[in-house]
Amino acid sequence: MGRKKKSLIEKSPFKLRRRKLADGRLSLFLDRSVDGGHEYEFLQLYLMPETSAKVKRQNAQILRKAEDIQRERTEALLKAKVEAVPENKSSDMLLSDWLAIVRKNHEHRGARDLNGIDNARKNLLKFRADARLRDLDKQFYLDYIDWLRSSCKTAWGKPVSPKTAHSYYTTLRTALNEAVREKLIESNPWYKLEMTEKIKVPESKRDFLTIEEIKKMIATPFFNEHVRQAYLFSCFCGLRISDIRKLRWRDISISGGQWLVSVVMTKTTNPVYIPLSSQAVKWLPERKDCAPEDLVFGGLPNAGNLCISLKNWADKAGVKKNVTFHTARHSCAVLLLTLGADIYTVSKILGHRSVRATQVYAKIVDKKKDDAIALVDNAF
Repeated sequence: MGRKKKSLIEKSPFKLRRRKLADGRLSLFLDRSVDGGHEYEFLQLYLMPETSAKVKRQNAQILRKAEDIQRERTEALLKAKVEAVPENKSSDMLLSDWLAIVRKNHEHRGARDLNGIDNARKNLLKFRADARLRDLDKQFYLDYIDWLRSSCKTAWGKPVSPKTAHSYYTTLRTALNEAVREKLIESNPWYKLEMTEKIKVPESKRDFLTIEEIKKMIATPFFNEHVRQAYLFSCFCGLRISDIRKLRWRDISISGGQWLVSVVMTKTTNPVYIPLSSQAVKWLPERKDCAPEDLVFGGLPNAGNLCISLKNWADKAGVKKNVTFHTARHSCAVLLLTLGADIYTVSKILGHRSVRATQVYAKIVDKKKDDAIALVDNAF
């Protein structure tokens, strides 16, 4: 008797997972391994505790719906791969055409870096529109880096920043890694570059508020209570403005007396589960008759007006810093590390994919310690 053929779902790179929520429901989501990491798609489908035959039937229907979505994602991915790579896998392909294929592949798997790929492709067309995969070698990369540094301009005619130039050439590196995996080229010439030849990104300045400055903001009333509550909530939980704007009451729960917020971060698509301190809870608006689907911080102004509001409030509080909403996230990180939290825990709270992204805050805290010791030295 022959071996049973595996179904499409069994072979699927999308694994159907379940995560238990504080209210006892099981949230269904798809998990796919990509480039050493994980991509998640939360299906907004939930299995209820099976307390009756009716609930069991409902759960079975929901599970079948989730499996249908899993099957659709698998079929779309397989179709994309077939369409993406030419039959002869020729390295004669134009580099710009390969980047268009890479973009399509990223779009099919739900990636959020499509603008980055589009911008990198536009700049490569300006640099060398006729470049083919077979032409790429170390010298091509060196010439491209030199062009990014000296000739690449923004839409306003200004030289691009080192950070932007770095994103363009690392996008090319990622695209060529995919070309190697598809056997379109034998190796990625990026790895032949010396460290001194690569574009380095200067460490960006992290503006943050000290504990005393946060206290000043708390003590200063402001006409827009929505802005005040949202900003101070972020100071104590570290959520970005994009996640604050979409936060709903269903995302906040209490388990064993501990408040918890669970969201999928807009920027990274990483799911995070953040225990809320009493200080964070204190700045949540009154729920009153709000439904689970209602926004927690509804009524926030647009980005421009929000920035103006924060500057006005900071001036009124006597805080002489460039206060933007993102300073709340920075302030949360520095506050936790200053008070003794370990860097791994802070990394998880902030939703960083790697502890490396959190280390910049640790450097700030170390600098503050050095300054404190210097005060003693100066006193004597």
